[in-house]
Amino acid sequence: MPNWNEILNEIQATGSTHDVVRRRYLSALHELTGRNVIVYYSGWLQKTNLSGVEINDADKNGFMSVIYQMDRTKGLDLVLHTPGGDPAATESLVNYLRSMFSTDIRAIVPQLAMSAGTMVACACKEIVMGKHSSLGPIDPQLLGGIPAHGILEEFCRAKKEIRNDPATVPLWQPIIAKYSPTLIGECEKAIAWCNEMTKTWLLGGMFNGEAESRKTVDQIVDELADHSVTKTHARHLSAEYCRDIGLKVVALEDDHQLQGAVLSLHHSCIHTLGFTSAFKLIENHNGIAFVQAARNVIAQ
Repeated sequence: MPNWNEILNEIQATGSTHDVVRRRYLSALHELTGRNVIVYYSGWLQKTNLSGVEINDADKNGFMSVIYQMDRTKGLDLVLHTPGGDPAATESLVNYLRSMFSTDIRAIVPQLAMSAGTMVACACKEIVMGKHSSLGPIDPQLLGGIPAHGILEEFCRAKKEIRNDPATVPLWQPIIAKYSPTLIGECEKAIAWCNEMTKTWLLGGMFNGEAESRKTVDQIVDELADHSVTKTHARHLSAEYCRDIGLKVVALEDDHQLQGAVLSLHHSCIHTLGFTSAFKLIENHNGIAFVQAARNVIAQ
């Protein structure tokens, strides 16, 4: 018969009602696909202006916890809902996932995988999206959310206008004076870095070994990374758009069983983020979870 401490541990391991329901749908998706399943969910829509909702290096601990003891021969379905985040943390996370599952990773995007989240999706062999799903531009943002492309465009415009009409110098001087040293170079490097990462992942995964893959990949990255095309970093790119630019996008609606399993899991995750203190969920189909809450981190 279990003692007081053992019962307490059992209760804590079981979690809240939200945990029980969410894990049931996680298990159901695994049973349907026969693949490993990890949800990587951020509560940035529910908990605005909260630090940590973005992709960051702390997330690696969560993925290490949930991947431990997985049968990695079954591949991975990564269910993504994220605003994006730090490119360095994204690069490290993708490298880790590929070291665990090689390129047998499928991204499932029930709603939003923006910015660096789109880069993670591009590192997978295919992307499952519904009519309600969106990816986003991958143009890098500097501290404060200022687009690197926007700074370069403004700087180039200033040079052109000053060259054509020196009388515009007083207009541009206070703007350019606010630029920190090396800012232009940092913008150029950030853009090149994000583009190169995404191209490398696409060539080595989604389009590995395909004829004219480099031409296809260049076209995809040009569309996703060009600020003059997407207009804003917050642009929501539909499944149809992503398919048209060349990404391998599978329609969630083509498989009604999969659609039901994915959306049920999505809704249960959103309820958890909306009605508990959790703002980051990293959890597998076995119920192993790394949950970041507003005041603490809970490993279950």
